[in-house]
Amino acid sequence: MKKLLFSCVFLLSIFCFAQKQIFESPKLYTEIRQHKTIAILPFNCTITYKKQPKNFSTEANKDQENSMATSIQQSLYTFLLRRNDDYFVTFQDTEKTNVLLKRANVFDRLDELTKDEIAKILDVDAIISGTYESHQSKSNGAAITTAVLFGGFGGKTGSGILTLLINNGSDGELLWRFFKTMDDNFAMSTDDLIEKMMRKVSRNFPYQKS
Repeated sequence: MKKLLFSCVFLLSIFCFAQKQIFESPKLYTEIRQHKTIAILPFNCTITYKKQPKNFSTEANKDQENSMATSIQQSLYTFLLRRNDDYFVTFQDTEKTNVLLKRANVFDRLDELTKDEIAKILDVDAIISGTYESHQSKSNGAAITTAVLFGGFGGKTGSGILTLLINNGSDGELLWRFFKTMDDNFAMSTDDLIEKMMRKVSRNFPYQKS
C-alpha cells in the first residue's frame, strides 16, 4: 500500500512538473533578433462570480473589465520601462498604442484582427498581448472580514488566470506564451499582479539581455 501511495505521489509530481507554463516557438530566437520596437495591447479581461453579488450590473461589470484591461497594459509597460536597461528592445508608449488603435477604429474590436494586421497599424516589430480571467468566489467585504479576524493583509477573494503572449509582427505567428494561475485578493492592484507574474517570467522573458 505504501509503495502504491509513493508511486502515485511520484507520478503526480512528474505530471505537475511536466505542465509547462512557458511555450517557445522554434523560431523564437531567430525572429526576436530582428525586433526593435514592441507594442503592448490592452489585455482581454473577464470577471466572473461564483455567486453574483447583490445589485450586480452587467454593464458595470463590463466597465470594470475594460478598466482592468488598460490598467494591466499600463502596469506591464511601467514594469518593463523601469527595467529598460535589461532589454535589447524598446516598448512603445501605451498611450501612443491606444491612440493609434482608436484612430484606426479598431480599439474595441482587436479580436477581429490578426496580430500582424495590428502590428502594421502600430508600426512595430512584435505584439505583446494577454488575457486575465478573474473568478471571484468571495465578496471583498468577506475577504476584509477574514483578514481582520485571522490576521494578514489582503484576504483571498478568488483565483486568476493570466496568460502573456508575444506574436511576431511580420506574420502574426505566436513566438512565446506564458501561463500562470494566482490568487486574487481585494488589496492586489494591477501593479502587484504584474510584479508577481514577471518575477516568475524574468529569466525566461525573450527580450532579456544575455
